[in-house]
Amino acid sequence: MNDAPAHLADADLAHISALIHRWTGMTFGETKRYYIERRVAERMKRTGHGTARAYLAFAAADPGEREALINAFTINETYFYREEHHFAALARQILPAVVADRRPGDRIRIWSMPCSTGEEAYSIAIWLLENWRLVDAYNIEIVGSDIDTHALARAREGRYAPRALARLPAPLIATYFEAEHRHTRRIIADLRESVHFTVANLVDRATLVDQGMFDVILCRNLLIYFDDAMRAIAADNLFERLNPGGYLALGHSESMARISDRFTTTRLDDAIVYRRP
Repeated sequence: MNDAPAHLADADLAHISALIHRWTGMTFGETKRYYIERRVAERMKRTGHGTARAYLAFAAADPGEREALINAFTINETYFYREEHHFAALARQILPAVVADRRPGDRIRIWSMPCSTGEEAYSIAIWLLENWRLVDAYNIEIVGSDIDTHALARAREGRYAPRALARLPAPLIATYFEAEHRHTRRIIADLRESVHFTVANLVDRATLVDQGMFDVILCRNLLIYFDDAMRAIAADNLFERLNPGGYLALGHSESMARISDRFTTTRLDDAIVYRRP
C-alpha cells in the first residue's frame, strides 16, 4: 500500500463523515474529500487494512484506533498570543470582576478548551504574569483540554518552533523559554507545571463533568467546525461548566448570540464575551 490518498466510495465517505461528526462534533463532507481520504489512507496503512470498509469497521470497534483517527482529523492551528484582545480583557476587566467578591488566596479557575498543543493555555499564564498585578494574590488554576491526545502530549512537553512564537515579544521569549537545538524553545518548567492538561470532548458531556466548574472559559475557533445541532450541544455543555456570573470567550468569527439564549452578551473594552447569569 502506498502513501497516495485512498479513494473512498460515496458510501464510505458518508460513513467516515458520520463517525467523525458523532465522535467530535466536527462536520466533514464531499468538499473535504481530499482531506478525509489522506487521513484514512494513513490510518489504513498503519493498521494494515486493505479496504476502507474494513478499516472503518475496525475503527468503529476499537477504542485505540478511534482515538488515533480523531487525532488525525483534528485541526491544531494556533500560536502564542493569538487573538490577544481576549487576554487583555481577562487582565483588565474579567478577573477584576471575578475577584471582587473573593478573598486573597481563593481559587480562580480558567479553562482553555480546546487548547491544542498548549500555546493558548500557556499564553494565558504568560499574559497574567506580565499584565495582572494581582496574579500572585490568588490561587489561579489554568486547565487546558482537548480531544486530541497527541496534541495534549505535545502541550505537556512544551516545545515550540519559531512559527508558534512569532507573535511573542523577544523579552518574553527570553524570560519564559529555554533555547534548545534547531531553534526550538521549551517553555520553562515553572510554567509547564502551572498548567494542567486534560482530555475532554466538548460534545460529550460525560468527559466534561470531571473537569469541574470554571470562572472563565476560552473556547475559541472550535464552533466554526460544528453544525447547528452540535453547536447547541456544545453551548449547553459550556454553560454547565461555568460558575454563575462566569465568562466565556469565543473566536472572532463566532457568536453565542446565534447559538443559545442562555448566555448574556457582555461588551467589554477589549472584547465581546458571554456570561452565565
